[in-house]
Amino acid sequence: MKIILVLLDGLGDRSYKILGYRTPLQAAFTPNLDSLASQGSNGLFHASLPGQCLPSETAHYLLFGYDPKEIPGRGLLEAVGAGVDFGDHDVLSMAHLSAVAWENGFPVLCHGPEVFHRDSQEVEALFHVITPYEARGVQFRLHKKPFINDAILVINGAVSPFVSDSDPIIPGRMMARVVPLSNNDDPDKAHHTAQAMNEYLAHCHNVLENHEVNRRRREWNLPVANFLATQRCGRRILFKPFKHRWGLSGMLIASGSVYRGLAHELGLTFVLANDGKDPGEDFRERIRIALNDGNHDFFHVHTKMPDEAAHAGDPERKKAVITSLDCGLDEMVEAVKNRDDLLVAVTADHSTPSMSKLIHSGEPVPITLMGANVRRDDVHSFDEVHAATGCLGFIRGRELMLMLLNYANRSSFFSHRLGNRERPWATDDYEPFTLEPDFPRN
Repeated sequence: MKIILVLLDGLGDRSYKILGYRTPLQAAFTPNLDSLASQGSNGLFHASLPGQCLPSETAHYLLFGYDPKEIPGRGLLEAVGAGVDFGDHDVLSMAHLSAVAWENGFPVLCHGPEVFHRDSQEVEALFHVITPYEARGVQFRLHKKPFINDAILVINGAVSPFVSDSDPIIPGRMMARVVPLSNNDDPDKAHHTAQAMNEYLAHCHNVLENHEVNRRRREWNLPVANFLATQRCGRRILFKPFKHRWGLSGMLIASGSVYRGLAHELGLTFVLANDGKDPGEDFRERIRIALNDGNHDFFHVHTKMPDEAAHAGDPERKKAVITSLDCGLDEMVEAVKNRDDLLVAVTADHSTPSMSKLIHSGEPVPITLMGANVRRDDVHSFDEVHAATGCLGFIRGRELMLMLLNYANRSSFFSHRLGNRERPWATDDYEPFTLEPDFPRN
């Protein structure tokens, strides 16, 4: 049975007066999502603990059944997805130019990545003058991503990823000193890395502050890009790939470098799907790829559009995006009705509030499962409130993958062992018994 996980990134939200105290999902016109909900089991999902505000990469690793200690960090995933050259022992950090103003002797964030409204030669010029650099035997090398004020910082030497962020994210807060994380596995290297990073960031500020680009921007009353903000350091972590963990050959269909990096690190086939002007049509094409492919068992169909709409700070815009995406689910609805070889799950990785200082919020998101083996409950509306009354109850983390194996009739009987390790799926990969004696072991 083919398993398709449809994930609408950042779909969950809060209730707003402007929407009649409904969430954007409740207020949107979603006949296809509602139809899917009426054909299966419904409930709520959180990739970790209710109330935790998860970034997308963390939520994905957790819902795919990985331990938090196996998450390599956003910087690593972005670097892999962008094709940045680095070594397995290098540390990777996200970085972008920001505008700061000094208050009481401390730099305060005024503008983050949006300090530049569009990519320009100014951005290129400023990145160019702050890379490469070396401090305390640690080398820093920036790789600017195309078209945006965004880069990957490669940190090479006797370094550790267990250091804090300099980016407070929220304007009005002080830029942070990089410090080693407490109780980390590499305290000496983490301390050394933090010292070197602070020296590098001070160097960047001194160079950027007096650069001709920023002198010109001051004359034009534009914000100056005078600080390099860093966050979410990571390093490659070697672990068993997705197929080894779940017995499924997987494909990930998405846009964005972080998902290319995620697919690479998990051993999933990646299909790049660009975002066009019509979210619904883009979504339909991604679902069509999953429905028609005959070479994989598991498909992760992803769209970032609800999350991006929420970050724009407009619940009405998010409502409109959800309505458009729902149109792209028409072929999925027909497939679920007419095919017995499909198990489909629709959910989100996290909630993204349309009006909040929070980047993401910790409310659970709705989930619906449909397939020949799935119970049908009385839920007929796919949203954060109605889904809570469904028979799935509350699913967390790796429970999602276990439920998918169960409904696909792929689950192993717990404590039943065939082969040299326990697996959550029923396997034919074991040595058959013979009447021949065992070969002698050295």
